Amino acid sequence: MTTIIEQLLFSASITGPICLMLVLGVVLKRTRVINDNFIDVASRIVFQVTLPAMLFLSIVKSQHDFSSSATLIGYGLLANFLFFLFTTFFTKKAFPQHLDHGVIIQGGFRANTAIIALAYVANTYGEPGLALAAMYVAATTILYNIQAVITLTPKGESSGLKAAGVIAKTLTKNPLIIGILLGVLCYSLSLPIPKMVTDAGQYFANMTLPLALLCTGGSLNIGSLRSDKSPAWFATAHKLILAPILITSGALLFGFRGLELGLVFLMSASPTAAASYVMARAMGGNATLAANIIALTTVFSLFTCTLGIFLLASLNLI
Repeated sequence: MTTIIEQLLFSASITGPICLMLVLGVVLKRTRVINDNFIDVASRIVFQVTLPAMLFLSIVKSQHDFSSSATLIGYGLLANFLFFLFTTFFTKKAFPQHLDHGVIIQGGFRANTAIIALAYVANTYGEPGLALAAMYVAATTILYNIQAVITLTPKGESSGLKAAGVIAKTLTKNPLIIGILLGVLCYSLSLPIPKMVTDAGQYFANMTLPLALLCTGGSLNIGSLRSDKSPAWFATAHKLILAPILITSGALLFGFRGLELGLVFLMSASPTAAASYVMARAMGGNATLAANIIALTTVFSLFTCTLGIFLLASLNLI
């Protein structure tokens, strides 16, 4: 009984702070302490400045041998690609005539690895976990963007050319990818970074997760759920139940344990990325459905992720 309570407390210690920050964001928005303009500006600061700084510093200050993580990164790419195919197949089976296939599919596979998952990893493993997670985030961010553009683009030759252009533009201008690649470059070449620069960068890095979680909470709007909820619930089930079960089970079969297995689970169990709304709107998809999926997965991931951590910790796998 004592062990069960300890595992529950351990699980709650990981997801609890994230839950409180999300709730605080909701409360601050409802009480008009923050507004939509603040959320838009702060979100841009996080995406363009503080999050790249955090990922960059996590890599350059790490003592981890990243060359030994190639198998983990390779597995993450393979597993997420296969799950994308899995989600695509069953979405088209479940909704054969639906006009929003792309939005549903994206909601089912695209994880919020850069905010929610990183917060989970930071609470669980600290700096060593963040450094390894940064590499995982870089790889999956590239994959997610390619898959999202493919699934959201209508069929046709001209659309294919447009999709290729969108992919190239998205990847080459993504601040997260740029920050991580610069971090890998500095780490690989052992380039010295002046202490004044790292200290200033750390100030930015320390802002990232609290500010990002406040913005995520403030942008939640459960009341926006419309009458046609079945596609949103379908995507939510894929993202919060099938993705962590299938991807984590595969990692177990590949022999991952401890930090690596925990990272795979936390990344796959995180809610749908907020970027899916932006991408759906930019590509002419159903932005309302995308927002509904984000809201549902963000709320319910707090419960599914806590349960998953409890089970894995109880089995001494993480």
